[in-house]
Amino acid sequence: MTTYTHGHHESVLRSHRSRTAQSSAAHLLPLLKPTDHLLDVGAGPGTITADLAGIVARVTATEIGPEELGITRATAAARGVSNIEFAVADVHALEFADASFDVTHAHQVLQHVADPVRALRELARVTRPGGVVAVRDADYSGFCWWPRLPGLDAWLDLYRAAARENGGEPDAGRRLLSWAHAAGLTDITATSSTWCYATPADRAEWGGMWADRIVDSAIARQLVDSGRATAAELREVAAAWTDWAADEDGWISIPHGELICRV
Repeated sequence: MTTYTHGHHESVLRSHRSRTAQSSAAHLLPLLKPTDHLLDVGAGPGTITADLAGIVARVTATEIGPEELGITRATAAARGVSNIEFAVADVHALEFADASFDVTHAHQVLQHVADPVRALRELARVTRPGGVVAVRDADYSGFCWWPRLPGLDAWLDLYRAAARENGGEPDAGRRLLSWAHAAGLTDITATSSTWCYATPADRAEWGGMWADRIVDSAIARQLVDSGRATAAELREVAAAWTDWAADEDGWISIPHGELICRV
């Protein structure tokens, strides 16, 4: 297992709770059937999970520990969603029988795991023949923004270094297809999509979120403890995000790799 770079600070959860099935799993939605049993690995705060549960018959949501899974449960309860089962699980060794699910799904998971090829093999193993494995991950080196601010360049360098120090791969999006091939999958549709933030409200949300995360969340502690940055330098990065969000020309595009794999 790796260390989860983001952690579960309020600023992280605030960002993750904004995700929906439409914004984050649109490549999968046309394939879902009302009779499906779907496995959602790394469900996080459960907003995507709850959306998917409104489409299929049953969802099994997993997280790496009971505390993390409690966050998923809370969202399901708040929404009144009753067709979700919950399990603590390691995607490298899923404790489900072969061919247990019609669909397996993992959003922003493979970039954080120690062995993404093994994880994909496990997702395929627990998917029934003819079923679907769907994954989606960001590609940090592909992020692009305007205006170019030195503080944001520093942010990207720091984030990528921290993610790799934790055993992850921040540029996972571009590598998904190669990982699927290495996992023995052959019937693969590879696509990409982006999140784009350019309106004042969107910039305030994204820039404000990262201004908080870079000084208060798990990555801030890691960067300071490892000597990669001082607290003062992280405050400068936070200020750059605030400046970017306030700029009427501010724009950012966040690319993602996506796969649909037929088992």
